[in-house]
Amino acid sequence: MVDSTHLSNINSLLGQIRQYETQAQQGVNLPSEARVENKQEIGSSFANAIKGAVDDVNSLQQASAAGKTAYELGQNKSLPDVVLSMQKSSLAFEATVQVRNKVLKAYEEIMNMPV
Repeated sequence: MVDSTHLSNINSLLGQIRQYETQAQQGVNLPSEARVENKQEIGSSFANAIKGAVDDVNSLQQASAAGKTAYELGQNKSLPDVVLSMQKSSLAFEATVQVRNKVLKAYEEIMNMPV
């Protein structure tokens, strides 16, 4: 079971990426004052979203490792719970890698745009 906080962080990050791609395709022209203010606001919310997503993945991986260790030591008798925990952490990591790839692709597209 994936925590709703994890899904909301990933969904908000994907939403921001889609918004940036749309704005880049439309060639959004903001007044210079709004542009600077907007960049700071967007930058901090984007950074917070990424930090939250990475922290969530890290906590899932730590919980998975702890569950695996507990099972190996005989402290946890539930193998399905351990396997489920490992799958959650694996899926979260894969989703994070996919988001990173999308961000890099968007960045490359923006950098290749003629000015």
